[in-house]
Amino acid sequence: MNFPEPSLVPVNGVKLEVFEAGRRNAGKPIVLCHGWPEHAFSWRHQMAALADAGYHVIAPNQRGYGNSSRPAEVTDYDIAHLSGDLVALLDHYGYDDATFVGHDWGAMVVWGLTLLHPSRVNKVINLSLPYQERGETPWIELMEAILGGDFYFVHFNRQPGVADAVFDENTFQFLRNLYRKNLPLREPQPGMAFIDLARADTPLGEPVMSDSELAVFVSAFESTGFTGSINWYRNLDRNWHLLADVDPIIQQPTLMIYGDRDTIAKSDRLAEFVPNVDVVTLDCGHWIQQEKPEETTQAILQWLAQQDGTVRVR
Repeated sequence: MNFPEPSLVPVNGVKLEVFEAGRRNAGKPIVLCHGWPEHAFSWRHQMAALADAGYHVIAPNQRGYGNSSRPAEVTDYDIAHLSGDLVALLDHYGYDDATFVGHDWGAMVVWGLTLLHPSRVNKVINLSLPYQERGETPWIELMEAILGGDFYFVHFNRQPGVADAVFDENTFQFLRNLYRKNLPLREPQPGMAFIDLARADTPLGEPVMSDSELAVFVSAFESTGFTGSINWYRNLDRNWHLLADVDPIIQQPTLMIYGDRDTIAKSDRLAEFVPNVDVVTLDCGHWIQQEKPEETTQAILQWLAQQDGTVRVR
């Protein structure tokens, strides 16, 4: 696959590795934000189609990933820094605002960006992770009470460095075992599921991508390790505090794309916090834009066409 060559862009005190398509379409930016443990390469199936539809496509490796900066301080990965990077990226290209697309943790960042910097976001498209209601209890504290100390969000926070080391030692095996689809139903097992996954000799289900595509992810994390990316999780309660005084309602037109077999739960209160939302559900698991690339691309293009009437759908 002919994936674009990156450039390093200085933003917000760091440098981001940025991949672009459709630069000729300057003035119609769409920013694609990957999840964990991913890479801008996860948007490889969407970039050319969005560029062909008239968009300037900007896909950064966010801080902690790929050849982007990896600050040492855990707090450098909170929502203020992550959203600040994206605001500074718009400033770099001279854009007042853009459409932002996020998957998984990228969706969390896009939700947070839209709350903290609403004037910089004109439309929201998020995959897998719906809007997370803030509630009265910090998120990690709540997860620990409900899901226990072995739940990966909690484990990453309460036992810093433990999972990082296991993933670093088993990078290929972990990512090979993680990027699967059509998984058989299993009863939940005791212990930290991702550590067990990294140590499992045999993957379940079917591969999401080819060996050569998987090699892009493996090479990136063999180079960087996992700590920078996991530090995003270690700021979840800090983010809860940072969002305390923010208007919690997302007013922008929004498309939410779910995978019907994703283990992340759909939200039954999404429209209360995102009143201008449309919802699409695809027959797939968690890795939506990679499991169902054409369907994801068409869902995005059709929704954008409905919003502004100017996008040409292939």
